[in-house]
Amino acid sequence: MSEQTQDRAGDTPRRVVVVGAGMAGVQTAVALREQGFTGTVTLIGAEPHQPYDRPPLSKAVLLGTAEHSAFDVDFEALGIELRLGREVLGVRPADHALDTAEGPVPYDVLVLATGAEPMRLPGAEGVPGVHLLRTLDDAERLRPVLARQHDIVVVGAGWIGAEFATAAREAGCAVTVVEAAERPLAGALPAEVAEPMAAWYADAGAVLRTHTRVARVEPGAVLLDDGSRIPAGAVVVGIGARPATAWLAGSGIALGARGEVVADEQLRTSAPDVYAVGDCASFPSGRYGERLLVHHWDNALQGPRTVARNIVGGAIGQTPAVYDPVPYFWSEQFGRFVQYAGHHTAADTALWRGDPSGPAWSVCWLRDDRLVALLAVGRPRDLAQGRRLIEAGAVLDPRLLADPARPLKAATA
Repeated sequence: MSEQTQDRAGDTPRRVVVVGAGMAGVQTAVALREQGFTGTVTLIGAEPHQPYDRPPLSKAVLLGTAEHSAFDVDFEALGIELRLGREVLGVRPADHALDTAEGPVPYDVLVLATGAEPMRLPGAEGVPGVHLLRTLDDAERLRPVLARQHDIVVVGAGWIGAEFATAAREAGCAVTVVEAAERPLAGALPAEVAEPMAAWYADAGAVLRTHTRVARVEPGAVLLDDGSRIPAGAVVVGIGARPATAWLAGSGIALGARGEVVADEQLRTSAPDVYAVGDCASFPSGRYGERLLVHHWDNALQGPRTVARNIVGGAIGQTPAVYDPVPYFWSEQFGRFVQYAGHHTAADTALWRGDPSGPAWSVCWLRDDRLVALLAVGRPRDLAQGRRLIEAGAVLDPRLLADPARPLKAATA
């Protein structure tokens, strides 16, 4: 999309409606108040629960060490109206109206923050014992499964599959992870980087079966395409997520090939006065020269500040803020703290820092001797320093960079 529709010139928005009460939606509402917006802010969420953070679901909530993960936000004190348990049906940009099951909701500015929804395993819907892990209710349903130490089959060896397998092993469950690709994290990391992670499963007492697809799920068992049958007191599906945007069909708001809302560098959509942020939206990155769709917590935390600034600043003629972050995420799995910053697909060199068979190592991706991405396993200092170097566009000396005993910041050319 080469051009986006500007907000209505000269209008001061009095009603901002945010659809989605996850991290991106909550942070948008909070950021509006922090940046001085004094009009009405309405936050609409599909779930009936008080808005909550998702990362603890696969850890503390699932294992019973925490009852909930509600955001520490006083919505009433901030003057943010919560409408929870509300189904959103569509939007009519020409009328500046959002359609919900309870009736239309007018807006001056609308923010789409509906996040992503987990992909379901074909043929497994309705089979007893098949679970997803995306919502608080999902975690609550899975908690007694872990407490009873069932045999569990996890479908998918991505980030969520590894995190759930970690929790299940900690709870004493027998765990088998089935992955259709030849390695874990096949869609996220290059083969040479993801390959060492396969050993983590066995180290934790979990069975990892790659090159294997699920043929059928039946009560108490998973049948694989090689004819084998795995007993399963429960099946947890973690095969990816897609933007939760089906409700936008017919709205005229442009969607991308992955079903995401196509936003511009200011996080505006193709419709007037409509922004999109978080897992449901892609944005053009000048830093990396391509459009990014980032399904991670930090994107849902950072993007709302840009949206709020552009809503508040647009009304008074401020220069629009551009959103071009260094993507960042982390994962805790099998006793390891894994962190990633940047975007590695356009790199021309990959350098290792440390032995990948050991407990702590990093991989640095360079383009023209500039750090563009970094994966750190048990090396948080590498990540912290590397993230700053990526943001600065610093030129590094590859010889110095490859020395794991040398701080990353000391590798500048």
